[in-house]
Amino acid sequence: MTAMLLGFGVTLSALVIQGVAVTLGVEAIGALMAKRVVGIHLWRNGMATLMLIVTLLTGHLAQMAVWATAFMAAGQFETFAVAFYHSAVNYTTLGYGDLVMSEQWRLLGPQEAVSGTLAFGWSTAAIVTIVIRLFRYRHLALIREESRGRSQEIRERKPGPQ
Repeated sequence: MTAMLLGFGVTLSALVIQGVAVTLGVEAIGALMAKRVVGIHLWRNGMATLMLIVTLLTGHLAQMAVWATAFMAAGQFETFAVAFYHSAVNYTTLGYGDLVMSEQWRLLGPQEAVSGTLAFGWSTAAIVTIVIRLFRYRHLALIREESRGRSQEIRERKPGPQ
């Protein structure tokens, strides 16, 4: 029961970290779009997407560190490096099985796997949302540019008074 309660608390903490990472990344790109720094140019959109991915990856690593800290607090590992490795294996659902926690704390592994799965899904949704927004922004900008060019051509072809 103690493991379940600890796991629930750590899962909520980890998902708060994920929420902060997603919010920071999405809001930063929204601000760049509002300033027209990104949106029109393809390579800038790619860089903005990479910036989002790095932000989300940082959030994932922070979540793994929170889980590793919980494993250390439960007395399951002697060094943080080993606890972090075990956390990364659980979080990413690799499940190597080379390190196993005691029976009392074993349920933390599946709880972390669920937490990681939710966080990866959330990250995927954020990335897809941003890519779609950037694509739409660029597409509409190209349409506007094309229509301006056509109206300019029409104005130039219009015969003046004779």
